[in-house]
Amino acid sequence: MKRLLFWFIRIVPAIILFQTLFFKFSAAPESVAIFSKLGIEPIGRIGTGIIELVAAILLIIPKKSFYGAFIGFGTMVGAIASHLFILGIETNNDKGFLFILACTTALFCLIVLYQEREKINYLVKKLFRCL
Repeated sequence: MKRLLFWFIRIVPAIILFQTLFFKFSAAPESVAIFSKLGIEPIGRIGTGIIELVAAILLIIPKKSFYGAFIGFGTMVGAIASHLFILGIETNNDKGFLFILACTTALFCLIVLYQEREKINYLVKKLFRCL
C-alpha cells in the first residue's frame, strides 16, 4: 500500500505537467492567449514548458522526485500567483480548471517535498558547509 501511495503522489502531478506540454509546445490558442496576457509570449510559454517537462520527468524517477517536486512546486506557485493577480481564476472560459490543476500540482509536489524532507536538511547543511 505504501508503495502504491508513493507512486500515486508522484504520478498525479507528473501527468498534469505532461498533459499541459502539448498546449505549450504546439502554440495552442488558449496557451498563447494566457502567455500574451502575461506579456511573456512566446519565450515564457516555451520556457515554462521546458521547466515543466524537466519537473515531470524528475517526479517519476524515485531518486530524483525531490528535485522534480521542488521545480514543480516553484513553477505552480508562479502559475497560481499569475491566476490570482493577473489572469483571474477563470481563464478563457475554463471555469477555473487550469487554476485547480495548478493548485493540485502544487499540493502534490508539496506532499512529495514533505515526504523527502530529510533531503532538504542534507542540502541546507551542504550549502552552509560551502559558505
